[in-house]
Amino acid sequence: MISPSQSKQAQLQSSQLEIRRMRAPDVAGVMEIESVSFGRHHWSEESFYNEMNNHVGRYYSLVQTGAPTGSPELLGYCGFWMILDEAHITTIAVRPEFRGNALGELLLLHILERSMSSSIHWATLEVRASNYNAQNLYYKYGFNSMGVRPRYYQDNQEDALIMTTSDICSAPYRARFQQLKSALQQRLSGLPKGYGV
Repeated sequence: MISPSQSKQAQLQSSQLEIRRMRAPDVAGVMEIESVSFGRHHWSEESFYNEMNNHVGRYYSLVQTGAPTGSPELLGYCGFWMILDEAHITTIAVRPEFRGNALGELLLLHILERSMSSSIHWATLEVRASNYNAQNLYYKYGFNSMGVRPRYYQDNQEDALIMTTSDICSAPYRARFQQLKSALQQRLSGLPKGYGV
């Protein structure tokens, strides 16, 4: 018997996916994902509207353009700040029923690709100390744990790991990145429209 998440996974094709700048109408779908991904201490609607107008912020929506409803379905989103030579990743989230399709990895890849095409040399983020799945993804893409922010998360006072990459413009990093990108591209049978733009 196929579970709902498996049937969703089977329906996904990269040709039906698009990454684009987040728009005001996306916020309702973003809030649905926020509440299940980050609990009651998630960002507010106002926070996302503010971030879309933040001159250092870059926020993107991942949508399924060939959704059964006929209108694009928001599958996930990501955001980061570009400050001097650093990209600080503020959020990555995927709708729960679409997890397991490497969409979180795709969003991370998109952020790094965008950063490497700018004057960015480093990527940083905070992640829950207990979120091993996310940490493993970040380690895969060359992030290293550089310290801890004690009691960073308001809901349970959990610590956050501070993670950062080596220089993403260096030849060794770019070579590894291209290997990972090729592997993900093969898994998804291509990259979605708007990737890296």
